[in-house]
Amino acid sequence: MRPSAMRLGPKEGANSPARKEDTGSRCRGGWFIMRLLPQGAGWLRTGFISTRSGRACHPSRLYMPQPPSLRLSAQHVSQQFARRSPLDAAQFFYGEIAQRMLQRLSAIRIEPQAVLDAGCGAGHALEPLRARYPAMNYTGLDACGALLSVARERYVAKPGFWQKLRNKPTPPVAFVEADMAQPLLAPESLDMVWSNMALHWHPEPHRVLAEWRRLLKPDALVMFSCLGPGSLKELRQAIHDAQLDTAIAEFVDMHDFGDLLIENGFADPVMDQETITLTYRTPEKLLQDLSVLGGNACLDRRRGLPGRGWRQRLLDALSAQRHIDGTIHLSMEVAYGHAWRTASRRLASGETRISIGSIGRGTPSGPWVPPRTGNKPDQ
Repeated sequence: MRPSAMRLGPKEGANSPARKEDTGSRCRGGWFIMRLLPQGAGWLRTGFISTRSGRACHPSRLYMPQPPSLRLSAQHVSQQFARRSPLDAAQFFYGEIAQRMLQRLSAIRIEPQAVLDAGCGAGHALEPLRARYPAMNYTGLDACGALLSVARERYVAKPGFWQKLRNKPTPPVAFVEADMAQPLLAPESLDMVWSNMALHWHPEPHRVLAEWRRLLKPDALVMFSCLGPGSLKELRQAIHDAQLDTAIAEFVDMHDFGDLLIENGFADPVMDQETITLTYRTPEKLLQDLSVLGGNACLDRRRGLPGRGWRQRLLDALSAQRHIDGTIHLSMEVAYGHAWRTASRRLASGETRISIGSIGRGTPSGPWVPPRTGNKPDQ
């Protein structure tokens, strides 16, 4: 049986006090949603971070009429991240999510050789991944050339931290500038795709998942994190209250990602989510952190620079949301997912496609029949 991270089957002891999961919800296709118990709270940078666990699968979300497309400009996303290069200041949040992904990854027993970091940015995940998989061949992929230039300077031209610590050669790393939906890499060449907080920045996430399946070997793993639709609800409310003529990006629900994984040829997908609440003493700091994390690339956002009056209305609307302790909250719904690439895939037309790499794998389950020799059988 393929190893998996804390899956709840329909007959397993979901009510057992020894388990750390609450009862999971099962949706179309047999994938699992886990509602994790709160992981505690603690101070994170200048904001306070707390977690709240997921939600059940609503019957209306069992069927997705069409793949989700986000109102994002891929060109603007690259430009905005280029202006924020090298994204070191954003690691107060992105680095925290990477550590939570690594905790989930520790429950999966794999030793991948070829690993793709999709949406790698400046390569901040390289050393944490290499600490877990010292022999891996790492490839980082991103559409932002400025971030990749920083990554190459840090990890290609100079020896990395783990290489110095081990005092022995480590496998070389490579960085590729390409769209996640057009990675220009060889099919069935990867043992794992890792993607931290990048999928919600792509306007067509369903195409990205299809490409990940093309790149992965049969039975290989994909693990990703992204923002969910509950993110930034306080900012949306402030924009509405201030009657500002702008919009911020929408996000895909984790239930839809579970369906997309199955439709794109992945098996045993596990989705879970948590809401991380950042708290701020001033609205200026809240907006500063949002800018550090990538800004707003929504196609429906206000064009041009806002004036002082426009910005002040937004600050006032955020200040009006202060809680009894005087802090302003910002919700970040983070969805986590992992699944296994199947050897075969059934298309909508009824055609089933089987990966060439899976042919001949495994051992026969029936009785073994010796090969026929040239001698004639006894009469």
